[in-house]
Amino acid sequence: MSTLQAEPPYADYIRDRIRTVPNWPQAGVQFRDITPLLQDKKTFRVLVDIFVHRYMDMDLDMVAGVDARGFILGAVVAYELNLGFVPVRKKGKLPFLTVAEEYELEYGSATVEMHTDACKKGDRVLLIDDLVATGGTMVAAAKLLDRLGATVVEAAAIVDLPELGGSKIVREQGIPLFTVCDFAGH
Repeated sequence: MSTLQAEPPYADYIRDRIRTVPNWPQAGVQFRDITPLLQDKKTFRVLVDIFVHRYMDMDLDMVAGVDARGFILGAVVAYELNLGFVPVRKKGKLPFLTVAEEYELEYGSATVEMHTDACKKGDRVLLIDDLVATGGTMVAAAKLLDRLGATVVEAAAIVDLPELGGSKIVREQGIPLFTVCDFAGH
């Protein structure tokens, strides 16, 4: 008996519409570009509906989206779920008092920040980004939410790049993770 689960029927549909840009932003990186998903009205609707249907019956207080592509999906999902939206920004982009967390990227390091009043103790948050590569961004954002007293109910992304190990790291941190599709072997 196999322990592998079959991909949901929409995984191929979404994956087939993601553009791969080789050697960007630097040599050796295969950048998975989600903009074709957003440009096509049917595909964008399917993508949003996947997330809305998954989270509509969960007891959530808000959605946090990671700079910058996580803003696109996160804001729409928050609106559809009738929840507030919290931006998790790159360092130096927020005008008010912030908390910060540094993390490692596939090709360097970075820092994310949130306003100190972005959420309150006890808030149940859905954390969204476009993809999980090394897991650093997702873990850093979850740490910020935790520092403010919120609970990440689940982290979510369109794409998992499992060969980079990020989804494993996110789950090892005790953060449940949902991804629409992955590029394992693609």
